[in-house]
Parts: sequence; C-alpha cells; structure tokens
Amino acid sequence: MFSGIVEYLGQISAVISEPPGVRLVIEEPHIAASLSVADSVAVNGCCLTVVEKTEKTFSFQAGPETLRRTNLGQLAAGSPVNLERALLSGSRLGGHFVSGHIDGMAELIRIDHHGDWQDYYFSIPPEIAAQTASKGSIAVDGVSLTIVRSERDLFSVALIPYTLKATTLGSRKTGDRVNIETDILAKYVQRLFEAKDWNEK
Repeated sequence: MFSGIVEYLGQISAVISEPPGVRLVIEEPHIAASLSVADSVAVNGCCLTVVEKTEKTFSFQAGPETLRRTNLGQLAAGSPVNLERALLSGSRLGGHFVSGHIDGMAELIRIDHHGDWQDYYFSIPPEIAAQTASKGSIAVDGVSLTIVRSERDLFSVALIPYTLKATTLGSRKTGDRVNIETDILAKYVQRLFEAKDWNEK
C-alpha cells in the first residue's frame, strides 16, 4: 500500500530483455540503500517487487500484462520515474490510499498555464471515468492528486509548482500517456451497484 506522495525521482539505467518481459534497472541511491530483495516499490504508480539491488540501483521484472497496461513499456535508459516505497504501519498518510494496481492509461491532451501553476487535462475511457468525481482522489503516475473536472471522457487536475518540480509530471507534454489508479472506494461502490443485478437474474 502507498500514499501517492512521491519520495524521489529515479532514472532508468537499463531495460534488459527477459522474454516475455523485461528487467527494469533503476538508479536512485537514497532508496537503494534502504531496500531489500522482495520489497515493494511504486514505479510511476505501479507496484513492483525488487528482485536485485546494488549500492545505487535496484531491479524489477515486468511481465507482458504490466507492460501492456502501463507506461512502463515505454521506458528507456535515461527515462525519469516517480518512486515511492511501501507505507510503514503508523506512517502519516499525506495523500490517499494507493494500491499500486494500475487501472489503465490516460493521455495528456491539454495544459493550461497559470504562472508557475498548471492545469492538466487527461482523456480517459468511460470505464475509468465512471470511477472519478470532482474533488475526489486519483493517482497519476503514482502521484496523489485531487480531481478538478470530471467528465465522461476526461478529467483535470491543478498542479502546484512543487509537484511539477518534484515529480515526472513537470516534464510531461501533450500526447504523453500516464498510469492511472482510481480511488479504491470508487471501485467498491461501483461493484456494489453491479452486484445488485446479480440477485435479480
């Protein structure tokens, strides 16, 4: 479980082919020093398991499903990534509960500039839009954000200067695809409504 508060920006140092998947090697010495093999880390919001580590790097294996459903398959050596270690019991929860299980991807379609602040607009499929609401929470590439606009095929967020500087979102351009995880509560509410039909059939 994660909070959506990015701890560090890491960098992909290598993408190694391991058919049918890949091994992602990430360099970030601060986090590397605290990790052990089998620990969980959110990489652009996607929960992955450490399979190898050195003094400065740590590695993950990503399979075909992960590469298809997330933007991890688009990463190359030099790509920046958002990193967050799993929550410790008793830690302050600065964002919202984030599982690290990606629901799908969204496309950045518009950026409105307001001085040092920016509003980002993302296009999303209706099945993800159904789990969003204005003032609700959403994780974008693992960053916990509050939704401003929520429509059938898009949502928007307002990004403060700190978020733009401390995460990969500040370097995003229109056309880029990002990982999306909707609020856990929204999934259960939707499922409860769907389950009503099961009893009627």
